[in-house]
Amino acid sequence: MTVLRLMAAALLTGLLSSPAFAEDMPVFKLQMKDGQLIPARLVVPANKKFKIEVMNIGKTPAEFESTPLRKEKVLGPGAESFLVFQPLAPGEYKFFDEFHIKTGQGVIVAK
Repeated sequence: MTVLRLMAAALLTGLLSSPAFAEDMPVFKLQMKDGQLIPARLVVPANKKFKIEVMNIGKTPAEFESTPLRKEKVLGPGAESFLVFQPLAPGEYKFFDEFHIKTGQGVIVAK
């Protein structure tokens, strides 16, 4: 039993000191409200994995969609979720609200 505890402790120590735990992933918040994106422009670090927490604060369905990034997420009214992005090269990447194409246009800027 003692050997198992030592192995578990060694494994836990190794996991906690790994780069995945040592450095937090940047998190950005995006609100979607009946065709309005808040903010419509997200500036993220280039070449670094990140997460966007998406909240639909409107009264109609919303869909985060980005063709160049191959991401989509449908949210009912009041729902929230998140998307994890692999590191992006510097540049601009468009996204939109599929349910409100005319007004729901945004951009992710990787710098």
